[in-house]
Amino acid sequence: MWQVLVPLLLGWLLPAVSGHNASQEERSSPDELLLCRSCGFEVAASRDLKFVASALALAQRNDTVIGERRVPVQLFQNPQGLRFQVLTFKKAAVHRHWPAEEQFSWFPGHSWTVATCPRCHNHLGWSFQPSIWPQHVTDEKFEDSDETFVALIIDRLLQENFAATLLMVPKSYRS
Repeated sequence: MWQVLVPLLLGWLLPAVSGHNASQEERSSPDELLLCRSCGFEVAASRDLKFVASALALAQRNDTVIGERRVPVQLFQNPQGLRFQVLTFKKAAVHRHWPAEEQFSWFPGHSWTVATCPRCHNHLGWSFQPSIWPQHVTDEKFEDSDETFVALIIDRLLQENFAATLLMVPKSYRS
């Protein structure tokens, strides 16, 4: 009996102990892609979500921004008074504009750089790296580190599944 109960119990406890409490449905759900709202470039995947909490967030909520999964969304305000709702990812296909700046960072201990769409150059968010790093780093170093992340503005993204529903099929092609 213990041979059956121990693996079941460990399978239930290990995700909770590690801080990851995704349901079986979330683990088996397909990967959702997020696109640049301006040009449709594939920017990020739901598997790369990495919640990085900030004490400087004006608000935080869980929302169904990606598919049916509830993900943490944080609200920030820049020095000019503009507000942005962002999701944080461990990586995203963005172009980073160096040098990194430590001043006005929403994540203490991290420097930021503007992140834009590689195709249309629309501002999508910011990339964050540890402040002790040099102001310029290679994309490989940035992407290979567990200390870096990208904060993407929700309003600048579009879900791939939603984008597919926006396409119109000419009447002549319908059956």
